[in-house]
Amino acid sequence: MVISNFARALKKRLFLKNEMAQTKKIKRGYDLKLVGKAASSIESVQNPKTFALSPTDFANLTPKVVVKEGAEIKAGDAVFVDKDRPEIRFCSPVSGAVAEIRRGEKRKILDVIILADKETRFIDFGRSNPASLQREVVIDKMLEGGVWPLMVERPFGVVPNPKHQPKNIFVTGINSAPLAADVNLTVAGEEANLQTGLDALAKLTDGKVYLSLDGDNKPAAALTGAKNVEVVYFSGPHPKGNVGVQMHELAPLNKGEQAFTATLSDVIIIGRFFNTGKLDMTRVVAAAGSEMSSPKHYKIVAGANLEGVIAEQVKSAKARVISGNVLTGKRIEKNGYLGFFSTEITALPEGDQPEFLGWILPGLEKFSLSRTFFSWLAPNRQYKLDTAMHGEERAFVMTGVLERVFPFDIYPVELIKSILIQDIEKMEQLGIYEVIEEDFALCEVIDPSKMPLQEIVREGLDFLRQEVG
Repeated sequence: MVISNFARALKKRLFLKNEMAQTKKIKRGYDLKLVGKAASSIESVQNPKTFALSPTDFANLTPKVVVKEGAEIKAGDAVFVDKDRPEIRFCSPVSGAVAEIRRGEKRKILDVIILADKETRFIDFGRSNPASLQREVVIDKMLEGGVWPLMVERPFGVVPNPKHQPKNIFVTGINSAPLAADVNLTVAGEEANLQTGLDALAKLTDGKVYLSLDGDNKPAAALTGAKNVEVVYFSGPHPKGNVGVQMHELAPLNKGEQAFTATLSDVIIIGRFFNTGKLDMTRVVAAAGSEMSSPKHYKIVAGANLEGVIAEQVKSAKARVISGNVLTGKRIEKNGYLGFFSTEITALPEGDQPEFLGWILPGLEKFSLSRTFFSWLAPNRQYKLDTAMHGEERAFVMTGVLERVFPFDIYPVELIKSILIQDIEKMEQLGIYEVIEEDFALCEVIDPSKMPLQEIVREGLDFLRQEVG
């Protein structure tokens, strides 16, 4: 009797968080276990010589460059603005000189390259406490200081419109993507900045600020004790960390409504801006993957040139390096730059070698969500995957596979088909306002038709935004 009473008391104490907050169980999805998890330590890196700010990191943005090559700038100076909403400024993360404005086809702006000073000089925007400011003042300061683009507006997944008042704001404190950066390491030492950032977001809405935490792991005390938010726990497989999944479970959007979203890393930068008056874009980034010689976490300023880190870490000259995770990240060259939102640098084998006998072999080391290979007998196996597609694009047919990893109450195949034929009415009926491209990333990995699902979804969102606004 004494033992059972003690066990009940211990269980009650351990799971007190779940009695005080909602817990949502995600049943459909899949945790892609890869070799190369970053160690639980953080190292600082010396600032590289060049940084880049890329308009292509922002969906559906028409940029207007407001600096000239050779111009001297400080951290916080505007580099380009949104042509349609010039009050939205995209600011330099470092001080130095504008070295180059890279353009692509039809003079599309690809990158603005900045030759950085050895010591960063910041514009002082002035410290302030967002909890004591009016909503309009908070918006103006965020726009002026260049932290407004750290948020994303749903639907459409674009930089938020300052004139929109979001129904709710969603902050995801879960990173369930493969080889993701450790959330608790991200928060360590940034507790005050995190709370200030949450206070600033709370001023932007009359609704709720939801903070989603991992119900399968122990979150840091700064997360469980956060104020001005409604804490919700999510358990289950990836994509439980996707903010779209969390919105779907908590407060889905209807046509004509908006919500803002942000990650913990973004909220910390926003809070740091209010607490210091400076635009400091330093992030905790995981350098991970099977081609990393010593996977670890770094503190890196967004937009940094990664040549030094890649030269130190990546084992093979033929490895593919990705700014971001393996599901949604962007391929970069060995002298490429860290993306604006990236909290991960991943290196994988390129997968350009022919495979002897292919699928005929038992495939004990091959990943498969079905039971095509005997690897299903080891569900906790970590895989060393390469980037090979193992086939070409095929007819897009009903298989029922995508539904196994897609946790929305949406028919994914039907939605993709409605996008392909640009049927606006069907797209709306099938739930396009609830998703952006990252929500289809896992579907893209297992799709037997090898369709570029994320690209299709982004094209559909851009088309819909243009047609219906």
